[in-house]
Amino acid sequence: MNVLLHVQGLDAGYGQAQVLRGIELTLPAGQVTALLGRNGAGKSTLIKSMIGLVRPRTGTVRFAAHDVAGWEPYRIARLGLGYVPEERRIFTDLTVRENLEVGRQPARAGRPAWTPERLFTLFPNLGAMQDRRGGMMSGGEQQMLTIARTLMGNPALLLLDEPSEGLAPVIVAQMAAAIRALRTEGVTVLVAEQNLHFAAGVADQAAILETGRLVWTGGMKALLSDHATRARYLEL
Repeated sequence: MNVLLHVQGLDAGYGQAQVLRGIELTLPAGQVTALLGRNGAGKSTLIKSMIGLVRPRTGTVRFAAHDVAGWEPYRIARLGLGYVPEERRIFTDLTVRENLEVGRQPARAGRPAWTPERLFTLFPNLGAMQDRRGGMMSGGEQQMLTIARTLMGNPALLLLDEPSEGLAPVIVAQMAAAIRALRTEGVTVLVAEQNLHFAAGVADQAAILETGRLVWTGGMKALLSDHATRARYLEL
């Protein structure tokens, strides 16, 4: 198995509060991994630890032959790690195309090279509103734009934090189709989700967080057939 990112012995938190404890997680190249867990389980903290927004207290985060734990986010991003936050931080005064240009980075050897035209094929909604300002878009359209802008950096690994939250069902379906297309293009994806139905439609692998600890990892098909695990860690 070709491993793109490996987290080992990771502890992290905020101030005196420890959120993550002893995380061990492997992301296979070319696959979609769903990071599942109830609200407050630590999913966002783990993703932010990978991209450098939270400094790990102990442990390693190996990506692109480097231990990037504790690095500044811009250094990690330059290695080819893309991050799409839950908050959809687009530039509201810029158009769709201008937002995409903000994220542009040079092509990277061995990775898909994204252009606005290719992204408009991946996200047809954006192609139909290239000159619309970000502040005039719906929440779902803004989410698509955030992902597309991150892809303009030509990442090898894309971290998505709750991409389906608060979106209309038709937009969720389009988002799922886009993630499956990214996998076909060779982009490795980690998607943090509470929506198991959405995750099941896009992911090859799954990992479950419970109160800051990784309590289950395996194939998505195995999780869907494991009623006891789903009831214990995912159902309300």
